[in-house]
Amino acid sequence: MKKTTKKAAKKPITKISRKPPHNSDRDLREQVVYLLKGGGAHVHFMDALDDFPAEKYGTFANSLPHTGWQLLEHARLAQWDIVDFSKNPKHVSPNFPDGYWPKTPAPANEVAWKESVAAFQRDLEEMVRLVRNPRTDLFAKIPHGEGQTILREALLLADHNSYHLGQLVDLRRALGAWQES
Repeated sequence: MKKTTKKAAKKPITKISRKPPHNSDRDLREQVVYLLKGGGAHVHFMDALDDFPAEKYGTFANSLPHTGWQLLEHARLAQWDIVDFSKNPKHVSPNFPDGYWPKTPAPANEVAWKESVAAFQRDLEEMVRLVRNPRTDLFAKIPHGEGQTILREALLLADHNSYHLGQLVDLRRALGAWQES
């Protein structure tokens, strides 16, 4: 009788990676922050406001519907509404649409413009902090909302800011106040 030998079963090779384990939550938060801050192919919101000529804050151009002041204030007011709603159960939104637009085409003075810019930056950073906070459940329904989540509100904010950023750049081009790179 002939003796047969069994081949030893091959053991699977375990691949050892030097990379840290994939963290989808952290990755998502980083991508949302990148979007909020105007990453990628877009100019940043602040780049559209930097060096905006003070004498043109309230100027209409080439049948465009809004002035720089109107666009800045509208973006600031809408952003404040989204951020405050995201955190504050007692939040009350302004009346739509009048509460989201300034009453005048121009700011009262340069100080009003600068205060609006600073408030825009503060509220944007507040949303960034909220998204970055690992204790913020991006997918949980906001208790005082109607099905909204922090993720939805952050994406809404990024979308809204991006839209009005394009309008600001178009306005500056029409006013001859935009430096093409």
